[in-house]
Amino acid sequence: MADQPTRGDVRRTYETIAAHFSKTREYAWPEVEAFVDDVAEELGTESGPTVGLDVGCGNGRHAETLAAAVDRVLALDASRGLLVEARDRLSDADPATRFDLLAGDASRLPVADGAVDAAVYVATLHHLPTHSERVASLSELARVLASGGRALVSAWSTAHDRFDASADDERGFDTTIDWTLPDGDVVPRYYHVYAPAEFERDLREGGLAVVDARVSSGNCYAVVRPEGKRP
Repeated sequence: MADQPTRGDVRRTYETIAAHFSKTREYAWPEVEAFVDDVAEELGTESGPTVGLDVGCGNGRHAETLAAAVDRVLALDASRGLLVEARDRLSDADPATRFDLLAGDASRLPVADGAVDAAVYVATLHHLPTHSERVASLSELARVLASGGRALVSAWSTAHDRFDASADDERGFDTTIDWTLPDGDVVPRYYHVYAPAEFERDLREGGLAVVDARVSSGNCYAVVRPEGKRP
């Protein structure tokens, strides 16, 4: 991978490791489960069909969780290899929920304005190589959320104990973390590791209002809504 990777570089990384990566990502994160539980209560009174979105869906584990709160889930990833893994996993999911798998870019979501009632965008934002691409993806999330919509966004944090950094830093840093395949091949994965203050700034720059923000298990988390949209 080049010193400054492109989105194409990141996509190719995950095409290379998709099958092995999927085997290590069996269970939903507790933070996602808690968010979905809250959303399910909020959307339980909706009279019409509800739509969820999983940006950077990987093998579909969080799309499967999101299905507990909505009638239809859009599961998007840039890696077709991971979408194959998601298709296989979601084929056994509850048939009451419709799953649509989308090959696409987080900074150009193929979703209509205001179409999404609830979204999860976890462990993906930090893989976009430039600040402008990261903010563009957050702006896209704000665009597709309905007026009463909510999303959970996460990214790796400088508070993580594997980094020699501080949660009090104003800005994070770029790095690569190696992924070792079963045959011993090593594939570097790009990350932008966020300082919590920087994370919240980027959310606001992307047009998202922060409902709740915290650091948990070395990750920045925020529940957000689209700024300026009212139910």
